[in-house]
Amino acid sequence: MEALLRWAAELGVSDSPSAPSPSSCLGRSLLIADFPDAGGRGLAAARDLQRGELVLRVPRAALLTSDRVMDDDPRIASSVASHLPRLSSVQTLIICLLSEVGKGKSSNWYLYLSQLPTYYTILATFNDFETEALQVDEAIWVAQKALRGIRSDWEEATPLMKGLGFKPKLLMFKSWIWAFATVSSRTLHIAWDDAGCLCPIGDLFNYAAPNDDNSSTDEGRDDMMHQETNKMLDQTDFDSSDRLTDGGYEDVNEYRLYARKRYRKGEQVLLAYGMYTNLELLEHYGFLLGGNPNEKIYISLDLELCMVGTWPRDSLYILPNGHPSFALLCALRLWTTPRNRWKALSHQIYSGSLLSVENELEILKWLVKKCEETLQQLPTTTEFDDNLLILLCKLQNSTSCMTEMNRSIFEQEFAAFFRFHGFELDCSIHSKLPVRLLRSLERWGLAVQWRCSYKRTLTKCIAHCKGLVHELSLQQNQQ
Repeated sequence: MEALLRWAAELGVSDSPSAPSPSSCLGRSLLIADFPDAGGRGLAAARDLQRGELVLRVPRAALLTSDRVMDDDPRIASSVASHLPRLSSVQTLIICLLSEVGKGKSSNWYLYLSQLPTYYTILATFNDFETEALQVDEAIWVAQKALRGIRSDWEEATPLMKGLGFKPKLLMFKSWIWAFATVSSRTLHIAWDDAGCLCPIGDLFNYAAPNDDNSSTDEGRDDMMHQETNKMLDQTDFDSSDRLTDGGYEDVNEYRLYARKRYRKGEQVLLAYGMYTNLELLEHYGFLLGGNPNEKIYISLDLELCMVGTWPRDSLYILPNGHPSFALLCALRLWTTPRNRWKALSHQIYSGSLLSVENELEILKWLVKKCEETLQQLPTTTEFDDNLLILLCKLQNSTSCMTEMNRSIFEQEFAAFFRFHGFELDCSIHSKLPVRLLRSLERWGLAVQWRCSYKRTLTKCIAHCKGLVHELSLQQNQQ
């Protein structure tokens, strides 16, 4: 890491707002630090930082981009040009990345490449056992679709890489998926290439949800919604008008990153990559957020319900506090209304107004039933998953609990896990699990963590809707 920082400083990477530091690219505004409970290795504030303050500058010469690699290697440029427009920008960047890896120490980015993770936990790296552990059909489909797309891209690009004389190891699908995960999880946006750029030092920032410092969260609307049960979630989109842009490539020919809020010395400085649900974070970055304000949970809906009105399917969801989205609530109101009254009531429905107490009760009871049925169809409960997750975390960090597996309620799960990997474990022997199994345990844990979050949101929706049913029923009886 020290060698990387010296190399970056020589190229002009600097955390100084005014002038590059002569000895290192860090130390003025940022420091590399470890945050075990919040993303692992990241960047901490070296001093108190103000909101909007410039904290890192990375000149174009340090960025690993497709055009830079191809400028340095005409053979790659010629081969890529001969395969256009079939090759996507992401395929091109992956080919350039693998080419630089193949150069070893002769690569301009060797010190940077040697610091990249050796493995990733994005959805496409999940094996069949880990994918099935997601349990929810939508999540399983997303993982399978991602893997199919990556494999198709690899098969399409392989002839080109063979023609360039790539080493056999770099031609393997395993290498391609590693490079894809690197591009997916670490690139920053640039205007001239849709694939983005790899930004040394800049990709050490861990993630923060874009509105984590806004006060206008959905939970903040609870009082208003409690008073007006006919207007649940009047605004489902998070207010981003006050969100500071975290950075971008600017006219000064360098990537500039800014503090998104005030930080005290020693605090982790975070970067917002965009507004993602937990499933999207897992798909593109390989991690989840415990309290993701941008989370959306989808449940299976009748086709007729999805087709009513003008609301797109991806707007019909449940928020992390258990409230249905504005579009889902309106769609349900329209769906439960006789078709011959749609035209007369459409303005009222689209404005989010209550049609009648009877209609609202019908909607809420339907949601309760739908969420309960969804939970009942899943193979495990939230309580089971919570305890399994604790054991998985222990297994990754010690061997003391290995003897408990055969006696625990999770014996069946672990037996299936070891069978899948073709591994026989003698639980009486206190030995470390092989690295490949530890990595699989990590991905399994992420799958369990995701399905826990999914089930908790459904449980919150049930409680929320039952509470409203009770209130509306009391109002109805009083009238």
